[in-house]
Amino acid sequence: MDQLDQIVSLIALTMGVGWASGINLYATVLMLGLLSNMGHITLPEELMVVADPLVLMAAGFMYCVEFFADKVPGVDTGWDGLHTFIRIPAGAALASAAVGDITPAVEVAAALVGGTLAAASHATKAGSRVLINTSPEPVTNWTASFTEDLLVLGGLWTALNHPVSFLIALALFIVLIAWLLPKLWRGIKKVFSWLGRLFSGSEATPSAPQLTDSKARVRPSARDSDH
Repeated sequence: MDQLDQIVSLIALTMGVGWASGINLYATVLMLGLLSNMGHITLPEELMVVADPLVLMAAGFMYCVEFFADKVPGVDTGWDGLHTFIRIPAGAALASAAVGDITPAVEVAAALVGGTLAAASHATKAGSRVLINTSPEPVTNWTASFTEDLLVLGGLWTALNHPVSFLIALALFIVLIAWLLPKLWRGIKKVFSWLGRLFSGSEATPSAPQLTDSKARVRPSARDSDH
């Protein structure tokens, strides 16, 4: 039974760090490192690097930067776009390290699962922010940002302390993502389509072709009157 519990805890930690990294990588690293240094959790040896003071300082600094960038409409979307190339590979690396030194096959499998979960949670976060930014008021951004931070902290705490509950919640989250992502994608396409028309000026001159046609019809009649 103890061995089964260890396996479930390991799976929850592996999936948890991948999922959380896609939402807020720096909060994930910071929380794991602090809990490890305070003796509240025992991390696999390969994951102990997050408890290194240098890693903690870097994660703490970047978390502070993201804390403010994540609450400015427009800036948060640019930040998310940049972190597409950071959160996903980092989530895969953390998930691979979380399984420890078992076998190369297990590490690769963990990296694939962790990277996929990071990509899914990142896409949901970034896509929802694009739609939220269509609202001019900043309160929605602040609410979403604080909710995401609390979700990461609460999710990791649950993964570490109640792994079965976390895995059940994660399964529900995956079902929600499968339903939500197509809707987010359609909404994002509408937003960027509207922006494209706005910056191209096509919305400002919708009747221009009709004006050209009317001029073409007037000219022959003017020549006919001269004759």
